Amino acid sequence: MASGVDDDVFQQLMDAVARFARERLIPAERRVEEENEVPAEIIAEMREMGLFGLSTPQEFGGIGVSAAQEAQLIEALCYASLSFRSLIGTNVGIGSQGIVMDGTPDQRTRWLPGIASGEIIASFALTEPDHGSDAGGIRCAARREGGDFVITGTKRYITNAVRAGVFTVFARTDPDREGADGVTAFIVPADTPGITVSAPDRKMGQRGTKTSDVMFDDVRVPENAIIGGPDRLHQGFRTAMKALDRGRIHVGAMAVGQGQRMLDIATDYAQERRQFGKPIGQHQLVQGLLADCQADLHAARALCRATADTYDREGQAILQASCTKYFCTEAAGRIADRALQIHGGAGYMADYDIERLYRDIRLLRIYEGTSQIQQLIIARRTLAARAA
Repeated sequence: MASGVDDDVFQQLMDAVARFARERLIPAERRVEEENEVPAEIIAEMREMGLFGLSTPQEFGGIGVSAAQEAQLIEALCYASLSFRSLIGTNVGIGSQGIVMDGTPDQRTRWLPGIASGEIIASFALTEPDHGSDAGGIRCAARREGGDFVITGTKRYITNAVRAGVFTVFARTDPDREGADGVTAFIVPADTPGITVSAPDRKMGQRGTKTSDVMFDDVRVPENAIIGGPDRLHQGFRTAMKALDRGRIHVGAMAVGQGQRMLDIATDYAQERRQFGKPIGQHQLVQGLLADCQADLHAARALCRATADTYDREGQAILQASCTKYFCTEAAGRIADRALQIHGGAGYMADYDIERLYRDIRLLRIYEGTSQIQQLIIARRTLAARAA
């Protein structure tokens, strides 16, 4: 059972993160949008606050929050633009959690302190040009040569790749095994010869975030680079799924934080904008849009926190995490659409924050498992549980 930090420390963290989001991050959002970069001084502040090490155990220099505490902290942080969260997201989530969960003592000691401090950025290299949701179809290969493995292949849409100091790379080590059974997870330093990171992708939203293709051309690593050591050969897919489990709760919390921001913006606009002689918030059809946003937001927040509690208590929450990721991100999409609708024509103009937030939120329904993948997981587990 994960206990996290004590209540007093957690409350101090919550207050600090909420204040940081409102007083430092929101005022910098326009700058990030224009420059497509998170300012260096904000990155330094995030390091100083310990945000890169939220989920890293205290023994390795992190704060060591529980999943439930992480969900609330990420919700508070994501009241500001999602671009800021992306900077710490791989260190807090999928980039580090494979090492935390399955790494050897030496691997944890080698990598986690730097990840926790933010001096090392960790990236999660799973997705490929032809295999995203179908992670079992991985074609990036790692062939054995003596006591080493040589990795060849391309990974796509890898968050923070241009900033990475280390990659968690998933590669097929047994070409004769189909699906996930022949995949192994490796820890690969970013300066290893043979790695090429492409220029950052141009995206619809979330400017300031960095995703890139990463090419591995005969990248040689020792067998002790396997996460968990040589005994975990061909176990990489299981590591990935464990990391994604907690990661999906994290994404749900992101959606809740942005949902609250968009509802607050829409509510303020509804109180200020006048039509037909009164604020538009007094018109019942606008009230209906606000009410639907509030109901979606309350349900999403309750589900996210309940799932995080289950994860902390039981060590996994596969079905619940998929439900959380699916419902919360879809709800945030609905809130964004209604919030823009309340703004009318103004909502379509870049002068208003809701236009940018509307673009930014769209990605949440795609990464770390699309909504359709979550539907498959939910349905299959529901059917299997009933059959049992």
